Amino acid sequence: MITKLIVRGMLAGLLAGLFAAVFAYTVGEPRIDRAIALEEAAAAAAPAAGTHSHEEAEPAGHSHEEGEALVSRDGQRFGLFLALGLYGVAVGGLFALAYAAVRGRAGPRSEPVLAITLAAAAFTAIVLVPFLKYPANPPAVGDPETINQRTVLYLVAVVIGILAVAAGAATHRYATRSEPWLRWSATGATVLVPVAAAWILLPEIDEVPQGFPADLLWDFRIASIGTQAVFWLGVGVLFAFAARRRSPV
Repeated sequence: MITKLIVRGMLAGLLAGLFAAVFAYTVGEPRIDRAIALEEAAAAAAPAAGTHSHEEAEPAGHSHEEGEALVSRDGQRFGLFLALGLYGVAVGGLFALAYAAVRGRAGPRSEPVLAITLAAAAFTAIVLVPFLKYPANPPAVGDPETINQRTVLYLVAVVIGILAVAAGAATHRYATRSEPWLRWSATGATVLVPVAAAWILLPEIDEVPQGFPADLLWDFRIASIGTQAVFWLGVGVLFAFAARRRSPV
């Protein structure tokens, strides 16, 4: 039984990953191309500002051959679909395991509603909470020397999001005898308090270069979280459909 559930989850994740890739390709790729163009223009302007000839600029390590990308943009676009497809398969399998663990123990009794609720909780914990503190940045934004620090802080934010949502779910489950308004208030407070504390205590990271177009930054971030929203919506809806087909409601 659990094997069939995992297979359904992996298929749902694969389809959701491909849907997210289509969204990212349509909405996000034009913003990435624009950001890359700005990065290349800045890199080209840097040696020109410090030298007076092409010959003087070559020894500084800015030759055309050295500046070419290892993977072409077409290759990167293909990799987008491949990566999100594989990501969807892996996440879909884990989602099925989480679904099996909570089914009948917590959450809505309706299996389709449980699938959508679990997907919404995962999106909140894994994507939304970290994004509010450390939103995604396009190429040309971010100091390479701080990448390790930024990665660790982002993972810390993910862990806090997971723990906060899990604590909220536990509070909602064990406060069954309370009034509905009190139960939901306690659930909300359990989630929001650690998230707000993390927002205050975790260090800020602002490495946006001066003069970087604000509209490009905003559009890229919207496309980034939109891709994740499409993915998790796809996982929830597709898995809910599979659950409904498996057991009539």
